[in-house]
Amino acid sequence: MAKWLQLLKEIAPRVSRVAVIFNPDTTPYRKLLNPAIEAAATAFGITVTFAQVHDDKGIEEAIDALAREPGGGLIAFPDIFNVAHRDVMITAATRHGLPGIGTPDFPRAGGLMSYSFDTVDVHAQAATYIDRILRGANPADLPVQQPTKYSLVINLKTAEAIGLTVPRDLLAMADEVIE
Repeated sequence: MAKWLQLLKEIAPRVSRVAVIFNPDTTPYRKLLNPAIEAAATAFGITVTFAQVHDDKGIEEAIDALAREPGGGLIAFPDIFNVAHRDVMITAATRHGLPGIGTPDFPRAGGLMSYSFDTVDVHAQAATYIDRILRGANPADLPVQQPTKYSLVINLKTAEAIGLTVPRDLLAMADEVIE
């Protein structure tokens, strides 16, 4: 979560307030992510608001409230609700000129950017564990693994539409640039 805040500040240095959009009914891991975001936010001089939403109207209201003052940014938690409602988030954020970050489908659908682990790599790691277990390894003896590959996706069309110039060093880091 700290990396998401860092990337928002790099692409939009004026971001000082971030709304984290999520549905409490579909984001059980928010109890882990919310404190991580809050802890990291102070290091970046960002105030965080947790916008619990349940429908498109709630999303619109949360983003409208965020846009009432300058320095707003948006985080779309990686959950099924946000995937299903991402177009509403993207449309509202773009209309208000707000930078946002989410999962890889976010910039591909018109959002600004994403930073996420490579799901193919994670599944490949899982496959090696399955193979080891099928060959007799005790699952309790296998070490916990973390993702090893992360991907940065930036949508330049969206950056232009909301008035941002993406720094060259950030573009150089990107794994995918949508033009």
